[in-house]
Amino acid sequence: KSSGPAAPKMGAYSYLSEMWRKKQSDVMRFLLRVRAWEYRQQPKIKRVNHPTRPDKARMLGYKAKQGFVVYRVAIRRGSRARKAHHGIVYGKPKHHGINEIKAVRSLRGMAEERVGRRCSALRVLNSYWVNQDATYKYFEVILVDPMHKAIRDDARVNWLCKPQHKHRECRGLTSAGRQARGYRKRGHRANNLIGSSRRGCWKRRQTVRLRRYR
Repeated sequence: KSSGPAAPKMGAYSYLSEMWRKKQSDVMRFLLRVRAWEYRQQPKIKRVNHPTRPDKARMLGYKAKQGFVVYRVAIRRGSRARKAHHGIVYGKPKHHGINEIKAVRSLRGMAEERVGRRCSALRVLNSYWVNQDATYKYFEVILVDPMHKAIRDDARVNWLCKPQHKHRECRGLTSAGRQARGYRKRGHRANNLIGSSRRGCWKRRQTVRLRRYR
């Protein structure tokens, strides 16, 4: 017997997280390949009975109780072509780009927005990556029913029932949306975000306000 301190025991979720971190292992490569084939046969937006990654879903606020819903979404990878008829842009050469237009928002943010449009009565809580292949990236989105009694009575989650959280995924208030807005930065690197956005900050600094009493 060793006289040293006992090693901490790992729970089931710790093992799950460790597996998902080792995506190049034989087990995960096989699972992801088989699941990608399965997802391709199914609708682009599909409700799932339980999260594929329960450890990740619980980290992001999911509870296995009434009022919580999980949807899986397939988002086509890559950039989007500019909407120009026959690829003709009547303007300067600098605006002639069609195919190499990069989106500001992430694919995960697009997935949240599409589910939010499909399930307009629910509130988007968060989302996470589950799979990808050459054509699609697959995300699972956690939604909450704000009218369900189990949600309205839960003090840890009923903040989503307030009306200001309607379609929060369309206004950049989810985790993916805040990341696209640059809110992962802190300190002097975030000076150009003061006032909620880069554009709002820039516009405020460039606008001359000649007030009557100044």
